[in-house]
Amino acid sequence: MCYCWRVTRTDGIVQGFTEHDEDITFAGTTFLASSGFTATQVQHSLGLAVDNLNVDGALSSDTLNEDDLAAGKYDDAFVELFWVNWADVSQRILKQTGYTGETQRTGLAFSAELRGLSTRLGQTQTRTFKRTCDAIVGDAACKIDLTASTFRGAGEVQAVYSPRSFSATGIASYDSKWFDQGILTWTSGPASGTSIDVKAHVKDAGLVTIELWNAPAFEIEAGWDFNVTAGCQKTVGMCTTKFNNLVNFRGFPAMPGSDAVIRNPDPSARNTGSSTTSSSK
Repeated sequence: MCYCWRVTRTDGIVQGFTEHDEDITFAGTTFLASSGFTATQVQHSLGLAVDNLNVDGALSSDTLNEDDLAAGKYDDAFVELFWVNWADVSQRILKQTGYTGETQRTGLAFSAELRGLSTRLGQTQTRTFKRTCDAIVGDAACKIDLTASTFRGAGEVQAVYSPRSFSATGIASYDSKWFDQGILTWTSGPASGTSIDVKAHVKDAGLVTIELWNAPAFEIEAGWDFNVTAGCQKTVGMCTTKFNNLVNFRGFPAMPGSDAVIRNPDPSARNTGSSTTSSSK
């Protein structure tokens, strides 16, 4: 008997891995032995606690490579864990399903945490009532077309200042701060296809500077191409002035806050009708 893992990444790519010393094929997936997968003890518990186990393996250009792990392509991937008779693959059971959690890389090896389905219960799945908008710019609720040139620019890294900031060409026609809180997606270089939140977009004397919230998994280099979309602070004012999209605003700006609960009554607004009636009697 042996364990087999089927991994479905968020980009739709399906891969199979096994701890057996030979490849195994079933259910339309070939489970490769070259990754050297091994697993810790599977932990199951009653109730809603998150079940988990750790999987260790070797990085391989044919299966898993460091670039894909660093780029986050295996983050939150759906995983199916099978217990299989390698001599007769029809004799197998699906022991656990879940999602990848924390992934660590050390030299030529990696370690990934697999979390049970109950991990989804700790994530927000419905709307939250708040003063600001809860939509994501460009999604089905917002309805802004981010493919339009007004809200989307294409640029190239000109000079690198730090792991998170650089000057850029190609987006000089946009006003300063236009891409604040937006999304930058690399279209060339080793980080191609990955996206990062934009912290600040500054245009000063014709020089355009982009600062990211986080550094990419790979060191930024001059010549990298990217697309960047307009950001939104999710306020009524910005939705109106920047996007002209108030009809689709998903916040509740008039919602009373905690100050409405703890404030004292206004003595000048007290109804004195009952005391007047009592005096007349």
